[in-house]
Amino acid sequence: MILANPLRMMLLWIVVVLTGCVSGGEEPVVSLASGNLIVDESHADGGAWGLPDCSACHALSAIHDDANLIRGITKNKGYDTCAGCHGSNGTSIARRCIICHNSTDLPTAPRQQGRFSHHYTRDVAGRMDNADCLSCHDASDMDGRFELNQDLTRYPDQNQLLTHYSSLSDFCLRCHNRDHQQPGYEITDTAYEDPLIAIEEAFTYVDKHGAIDGLGTRTYAGLRGGYSYASEVPCTDCHAMHGTENGGLILDTTATGFSLLNESQTYDVITNGPNYTQLCVVCHLMETLLDDGATDAGNGLSGVHQVGGDCYVCHSHGEPVQAGM
Repeated sequence: MILANPLRMMLLWIVVVLTGCVSGGEEPVVSLASGNLIVDESHADGGAWGLPDCSACHALSAIHDDANLIRGITKNKGYDTCAGCHGSNGTSIARRCIICHNSTDLPTAPRQQGRFSHHYTRDVAGRMDNADCLSCHDASDMDGRFELNQDLTRYPDQNQLLTHYSSLSDFCLRCHNRDHQQPGYEITDTAYEDPLIAIEEAFTYVDKHGAIDGLGTRTYAGLRGGYSYASEVPCTDCHAMHGTENGGLILDTTATGFSLLNESQTYDVITNGPNYTQLCVVCHLMETLLDDGATDAGNGLSGVHQVGGDCYVCHSHGEPVQAGM
């Protein structure tokens, strides 16, 4: 097969235009309906696999005519956008995600403002790069709906099986654990009780926002919105993956997390060392106000018993006792 043959290129282009890149006249190789955007060896019945030049078959003036959200981006930025969604096509082409997913072209998909993002060295400042994106979203179908088992890269569980994710936290815990971390993403040089690796065990403790969360029969009981003491709170309710001003990837606004809050207004969250008052008060609202319960935490919310202090004196991440104390 001589891929550079001009006649073959022309025939491939005709096949693509007439059939929509159909393999065997049936299911399209690239299909939003099937959730498969990554091309493989069957690309144009195998004839297009390994070609680095997308323009050989796909006319820029014709692609994505029915995709209004990205049509303008692909038209303006050209073929450099192709590999980000559709893979490298068996070549060494770099997959560029941020060429489209940035604060100018797709500012809320996702929101990326902030000094810190989910890099692989803790508290490193700076925006995410393409490799960071692909670690978690290698083959997203990009249909505008976040689906655990479609839009997240599949990593093996503790039994080394590629099981479906039961929750968003299940995805996080496949890397954040002590004894079955993923090759290439090992978490090293951390203390045994560091939440980065201890959270898988702590996730089953009471009042640590995991699988078991207590009964609510405590001194400072009371929660906002749709939260209850039986709620399993996803890691991303409190931790930002794509951008935040806070260290430890703590969310800096309620607009990007807190899935059960049910609040129309958004609130800022600023953390200062061990002072997580503005974070805690987003969900916690004492039914009976005691101590600083009526004091504004600084973001327009009140309802926690201490404002401006060191929460970690009594509440540390992952303590296996009631109320995390």
